Amino acid sequence: MSNKKRYNDYTSYIKNKFSERVQKVSLDTGFTCPNRDGTKGVGGCTYCNNNTFNPSYCKPSKSITQQLEEGIVFFSSKYKTQQYLAYFQAYTNTYADIRLVKELYLEAISHPLVIGLVIGTRPDCINEELVDFLSDLAKKNYIALEFGVESTLNRTLALVNRCHTYEETIAAYELCKNKGLHLGAHLIIGLPGESREDLLNHARELSKLPIETVKIHHLQIVKHTMMAIQLESNPEFFNLFSAEEYIDLITEFIALLRPDIIIERFISESPPHLLLAPQWSGLKNFEIVDRIDKMLIKKNLWQGKNYQLAEKVSCP
Repeated sequence: MSNKKRYNDYTSYIKNKFSERVQKVSLDTGFTCPNRDGTKGVGGCTYCNNNTFNPSYCKPSKSITQQLEEGIVFFSSKYKTQQYLAYFQAYTNTYADIRLVKELYLEAISHPLVIGLVIGTRPDCINEELVDFLSDLAKKNYIALEFGVESTLNRTLALVNRCHTYEETIAAYELCKNKGLHLGAHLIIGLPGESREDLLNHARELSKLPIETVKIHHLQIVKHTMMAIQLESNPEFFNLFSAEEYIDLITEFIALLRPDIIIERFISESPPHLLLAPQWSGLKNFEIVDRIDKMLIKKNLWQGKNYQLAEKVSCP
């Protein structure tokens, strides 16, 4: 690895890619999801409350340009960043009439300070026409497509009302690979019913996908979700990590992960007024990352150390 860490970190990747700090500006298109509008289900994912990560300027009542302008003003006061990535974050950002989707992407990429798009979506909400459109944009711009994998187990996906299968996830990546797109995956560690071995096996399965980046975070139960109701009525349904348990698991996860994958994050921090569990005594994201770094050294682990072993174990 080209950095001083024992894994490929996203900050180093971005600096090497663009030779400077680049900031994502979150956008909300106002789109919904097929497990919310009745197409596949209702209620959405049982853990989901988009208010946990949407900044104040990010509202679908505003145009894409207005959200970008307000986001740039917000970040330019904190950092000396000169370039930005338009981050289509909330809900499913390919789930609308394709003409509207293309229009919004083109509006974002036309901003003079925007050098690329980061698009978050579901693996069952992509098609060949849209992939070809994004591939064409990628000839002159940085285009990242992130799929919410969340789990590699179908039983878990059904339990949390994702309303898609892991086979659909694999198919989505197959459709998008070798098209000039930067493919990413999002994974939640600690969904109900998953054992330690299940969680570590996610690293083995993700390593088989044609991904460049991965975002990982622990399960957080927040207000105004189905999981909040489940926590109150049936707390034993969950096996929530302590910070120490999570750090220990993540170091083992890293060692099993394919060594070239960029790890974009290990942790997510929900607003305190929404977070129900787990409560980690006010630990900040950077503090958790620092502890992960130190635990990797203590255990003499690094990204990919056990990857070849994992490959041999998984072979028939």
